[in-house]
Amino acid sequence: MSVFESESVNVLVVGANRGIGLGFVQNLLQGDRIGRVYATYRNLASAELTTLQEQYPQRLGLISIDITNESQIAQGIAQIQHQVDKLHLVLYCVGFLHEGSIQPEKSLQQIHAEHLLRYFQVNSIGAVLIAKHVLPLLKHGDRNVFACISAKVGSIGDNHLGGWYGYRASKAALNMFVRTTAIEYSRKSPRTLVVVLHPGTTDTRLSQPFQRSVRPDKLFSVERSVTQLLKVIEALQPDDSGQFFSWDGSRLPW
Repeated sequence: MSVFESESVNVLVVGANRGIGLGFVQNLLQGDRIGRVYATYRNLASAELTTLQEQYPQRLGLISIDITNESQIAQGIAQIQHQVDKLHLVLYCVGFLHEGSIQPEKSLQQIHAEHLLRYFQVNSIGAVLIAKHVLPLLKHGDRNVFACISAKVGSIGDNHLGGWYGYRASKAALNMFVRTTAIEYSRKSPRTLVVVLHPGTTDTRLSQPFQRSVRPDKLFSVERSVTQLLKVIEALQPDDSGQFFSWDGSRLPW
């Protein structure tokens, strides 16, 4: 990956149990320049993750982290620090849209405070807590990247349809957290590029209930989304830090 100057790249994928996070792990383990990959999961590691660890026992480390629990985040990052002294790529792939009684709101009448809190806990706060604790592993001389998977619906400037209050607002908050992190990192870890990425509509469990209105050519497989996003990451330049990119490399409005 051209953005990275190290001959052996260490990666942390947060939220790797399924979907885009798992796709990143599968893709990265095939790269010759990838040294260690650390993959986090919330409860039990999926069969796909455990199979990958069996295939790559020296290169893949699995770490249990509930990103709504800061002490678990700190412990997980400490585990990594015991094994390597630097990371070159951190990918925050955790995303929450629907679960049980929590569904995207179509009107103000459907808003529930506790549901909004859940959206923000997972989609926004977890990412900035990762940025807080992973900083020591990024403060080194090699260029490195901290990237969060967001969504175009989190763009305030691009919001023309309304609805989905909790998801939209939590992704907008994620964008602001990342933008602000980029400013602080520019002082404390100037070799780190901090970006937000929109993967496009990807065929995962998160999007499945809402795919009927998506054109077939706009519904991406996980493999395609991951490949496209890695190309965007590879092409990043120093002045791209703090920006919001779509899957095709174009910049999105905040």
